[in-house]
Amino acid sequence: MTDHPANWFSIPAHRPFLDDLAAGLVDALPGPEDTPGALLLVPTRRAVRALTESFLKASGGRAVLLPQIRALGDLEEGEPPFEPGDAGLDLAPAIDPMRRRFELAAMVNRASEVGLGASHALELADALAAFLDAAAIEEAPVAERIEDLVDQDLALHWQISAGVLNLTIREWPRRLQELGLMDVADRRVKLLDHLSRTWTDHPPQGPVIAAGSTGAQPATARLLKVIAGLPRGAVILPGLDEDLADSAWAEVEDQHPQGAMKRLLELADVPRGAVRTWRPDTDRRGRWRRRVINEALRPARATADWLAVIDDLRAEAEDGVDPFEEGLKGLSTVTGAGEEETAEVCALLLRETLETPGKTCALITPDLGLARRVSAKLARWGVAADSSAGVPLTLKPAGALAVAMAELVLDPASPVARLQILKSPLTRLGRAVDTLAAETEVLERQGLRGPRPRNADALASRLQARAKKRPEEGSEIEAAAALSVALDAAVDLAGLAFETGAADVGEAAGGLAAGLEAVCARVAGEGSDLLWAGPEGECLARLLSGLIAQGGLLPRVTRQGFVTLMQRMIADETVRGGEAAHARLSIMGTLESRMTRADRLILAGLEEGVWPRGAPIDPFLSRTMRGTLGLPSPERRVGLSAHDFAQAACAPEVVLVSSARREGAPATQSRWLWRMKTLAKGAGRTLPGRPELNVWAKALDGGVGYAPTKRPNPIPPVADRPTTLAVTRIETLTRDPYAVWARDILKLYPLERPDQLVESMARGTAIHAAFEGLSRAWPVADPEGFFEKQYLDELTSAGLTTAALARERVLARETARWVADFERRRRADGRTVHVEVTGEMPFHVDGVPHALTAKSDRIEITPDGVGHILDYKTGSAPTAKMIDTGFSPQLTLTAAILQAGGFDGLKGSWGDLTYVKITGRDPPGVEETRKQAGEESAEAGMAAFEGAMTLLAAYQNPKQGYPSRTAPQFVKTYAGDYDHLARVFEWSTGAEGEEGE
Repeated sequence: MTDHPANWFSIPAHRPFLDDLAAGLVDALPGPEDTPGALLLVPTRRAVRALTESFLKASGGRAVLLPQIRALGDLEEGEPPFEPGDAGLDLAPAIDPMRRRFELAAMVNRASEVGLGASHALELADALAAFLDAAAIEEAPVAERIEDLVDQDLALHWQISAGVLNLTIREWPRRLQELGLMDVADRRVKLLDHLSRTWTDHPPQGPVIAAGSTGAQPATARLLKVIAGLPRGAVILPGLDEDLADSAWAEVEDQHPQGAMKRLLELADVPRGAVRTWRPDTDRRGRWRRRVINEALRPARATADWLAVIDDLRAEAEDGVDPFEEGLKGLSTVTGAGEEETAEVCALLLRETLETPGKTCALITPDLGLARRVSAKLARWGVAADSSAGVPLTLKPAGALAVAMAELVLDPASPVARLQILKSPLTRLGRAVDTLAAETEVLERQGLRGPRPRNADALASRLQARAKKRPEEGSEIEAAAALSVALDAAVDLAGLAFETGAADVGEAAGGLAAGLEAVCARVAGEGSDLLWAGPEGECLARLLSGLIAQGGLLPRVTRQGFVTLMQRMIADETVRGGEAAHARLSIMGTLESRMTRADRLILAGLEEGVWPRGAPIDPFLSRTMRGTLGLPSPERRVGLSAHDFAQAACAPEVVLVSSARREGAPATQSRWLWRMKTLAKGAGRTLPGRPELNVWAKALDGGVGYAPTKRPNPIPPVADRPTTLAVTRIETLTRDPYAVWARDILKLYPLERPDQLVESMARGTAIHAAFEGLSRAWPVADPEGFFEKQYLDELTSAGLTTAALARERVLARETARWVADFERRRRADGRTVHVEVTGEMPFHVDGVPHALTAKSDRIEITPDGVGHILDYKTGSAPTAKMIDTGFSPQLTLTAAILQAGGFDGLKGSWGDLTYVKITGRDPPGVEETRKQAGEESAEAGMAAFEGAMTLLAAYQNPKQGYPSRTAPQFVKTYAGDYDHLARVFEWSTGAEGEEGE
C-alpha cells in the first residue's frame, strides 16, 4: 500500500464492498502481527459489525485476530485511534441531546415576542438544532455573516428568523460554556481535526485504512487526505465512477451520486484517474450493471449524447455481448397501485426469498411508513424481519397508556380515555387480571356507555342508580365503582402539578410517572410492574426521566399543553429490538444500508419526495439565506441519497419498487427510475418487470373470484314470531324486517357508545317531556317560563355540555313563546288534551290472536267529538307520500286504534293527523297536517290497518323470512341499529330507489 504516491482506491459499486474490503486486507496484511496493529475506520457502527462477519468469511471460517475497527462517525478520546489521556485533547463533554433540545427551546421562547407553548418551542428548537449542526459540520462562517443577513431587505418573517439566529449564534456558545459542555457536532469536528494534526505531525507506522466514506463533511475530507498520505495509509472509496466521460465528470454537481467524492478528490488534489481499483483481479461480471446505472444517473446537462454513449458501450463490449441486456440481468421493477399493494409486493419478495435455503434479502427504503407496513404484512406468515424502522412508542402499550393518562388528567370524565387505560395490558390497579377484566366490563356497561357523566360524582351516582335498578348485579356494580375510584386516585396523583394552574413540565412529568405506576401496580405475589420493562418500557422511562430532570427549562404548561407535549414527544420516540427476527431478512433505511449487501435487494419508495426526499421546510432559513451563510444547498443531500441508490442498484439481484399513488393522490416515479427507463428505451430495451407479484398481492386479500354476499333473510319458526307489535315496529317491519327479527325475536338490544353524543336524542326527549309537563299542568300562570325550565332541566339531566346548554337556552326561549301560543290556540275551543297515552287493539290474523299497541304523544278530543292525533318531531317529519305508501304508518295506525276504542276512556271520530315540528329557529315550530279530519283521515287510517293485516298475514307463512332493508331508499336517511349485523354495505349498492342487490 505504499508503492503509489496517492493511496486512493475504490471498490466498484457492483462488488460487495465489505467482503472485498476484508478479502483485500487479509491479502495485504498476511502477517498475524500486522492485523491487530492495523486501524480500520468505517462510517457507521453497523458497518463495524458487518465487517467483522466479512473478515470471518474471508478467512474461511478460521479464528483470526481482527484489526481495530472503529466507526468514523462515533470516535471518542481515550480509545483508539486516540491515546489514553491524550494531553493535546482537552474537550468538554458533549451535551445530552434532550438537555440540548430543552435548552434551545428555552432560548427560542425567550427570543419570542409572545410566549410559546412547550410543544411549539420544541418544534422550533429542533429546527434551530439542525441549523447549529449544519453550521458546525460544514464549518460555515455563520457568526461573521449573520449581521449581513439581518441587514438584508427580507420579508418580515425572515427578518424575525434572522434576529433569532443572530441571538442564538451569540448566546448558545455562552450557555454551553456556563454548562461546561459542547455540541456533539462541534466536538466531532474538533476530534477529527485533532486526529488530522496528530497524524500529520506524528504519522502512525502501522496500517491505517479509511473505507466507505465519501468525505461529505469538511473535517472528514481533511482526515481522509491525511490518511492517504500516511506511510501505510489508504483511503477506499465506495463506487467511484471511473468510466464516466471527462466531459460528464466536469458537469457533476451536488445532487449527483458522485458529487461528494468529486469534492473530496479536488480537496486532496487527486485526479480521478489516479484512484485504483482495490482488487483489480476480482470477478467483474457485474460491471455492465454498474455502467448502465452510472450512465443513467449522469448529470442532466450531459445526457444530450446518450445515443452516442449507448453506441460506445456496445462497441466496448466483447463480441456477442449486449451491455444493456447483460446490465439488466437480475434487475426488475414493480409498481404497486397504492401503498397497501406496494407493501404487499415487498413482503412477498421477502417471503419468496426464504424458499431458497441460505438466501438473504434486504428491503431498503427511506419510507418508515412503508417499512412498518411491510413488517405488518410479514406477520401473516409468522415472519419477522430485522427492521431498523422500529415501532413508534405511541403504538406500544406503554406509550399509548402514557398518552391516555395525560388525556385523562385533562378530561377526567372522558369515558374513552378511561376505557383505554383500563383495557391496557399493563394496567392492574392492584387487581388480578381476571378480576380487573370483569370489573372493567361491568363499569363499561353500567357507567361509561351512553352520554358521558359530568364528573366522578355523576358517574358514581349513575352506578348507584343502576345498582338499585338491578339488585341482582349490586355486588358487581359496587366492585366496578371501587375500580373507578381507584382509577380516579391514580389520575389525581398524575395531575397534582396542575392543582394551582399551569405547571412546571418536570413536575407534571413526575406526576404522570407516579400516576402510571399506580395504574400498573400489580397484586401482591404477581411479580413486578411491567410498565418500565422491555425496550418500550426503557424508552418511556428514558423519556420521562429526561423530562423530570430537565423539563423545567421548557415553558410552563397547562393540562392541554402537557397533553400536546406528551403526544409530540412520545410520537418522536421509536422502539427498536425486543423481538426475534429472521436471520436472513432485514429492513433498513438508506443510512443503515450503506456498505451492506444481501443476495436480493429490494429498493422501495422510489417516488419523488420519498427517494429522493424533498428539501425539508426550514422555519429559519430560506435557500438564499443558506447561501449567504455558507451552508450547503439542499441538493447536496439529494446527491448523497443518489449515491446510496446507485450503490444498492448495482447488486446482482435488485427489485425496484414504486407506488402509483400515495395518500390517494397520483405519485411521480423517482427521477432515477425514470432515467433508467429512458436510457433502456434508447437502447431498445425495457426494464424487466414482475407483474405476477401484483397478481399475488391482490389474490392474498381478494380471494378467488368475487361473489357478493346475499341479502340476509332469516326464517324463524312461526311460533317464535311476535304477535303484539307497536305501530312503530310495523313501520320497522315494513322497512327493515331483519331489525324486527334481531330485536323482537333474538332480543338483541343495541349498546350505547361510550361518550355517545346526546344532543339530537336529548333534544327530542326534552321536547316531549316539556310538552307533556306543560300539558298536564295547564293552565299555568307563566307557560313560557314553565316550558323553558322543563326543557332545560331535561337537557341538563341528559348530560349536555355547558357550551351546548348555552346555545339551547336561546332556542328554548324562542320555542317556549311558540309553544305557549300553540297551547292557547289549540285549547281555545275547550277541547281536552291527553298526552303520552297508550292504547291497544286486538284482532286475529288467520285465526291467530294479534294486537297493535301505540303510545301517542298527544290526542285532542274536541267538544264535537273529533279526535285529532299529534306527534312531536325535532327533525324532518314523514311526507304524505311516505304515509300513503305505508312506510310511515304511525299516525294512521294510532288513529285506527282510537276508532276501535283502544285508548281507555277516549272516543273521537277521524280527526287531523298532524306532526308538530320544533326547531327553535325561525319559525320555532311548525304544524304540518298530513291528513285532514273526516274522509281523508278515515281512508288513510283504514288503508293503514288493512296494510298492517296483510303484512302480518304474510309473516304467518312459515316460508316468509325477515330480509334486511326491503326499502333501500332509506339506507342513507335512516341508519339501522342492525346494519352491521346484516352487512348491508356488502350486498347493497346504496343506490336510492334501487333493489340494492
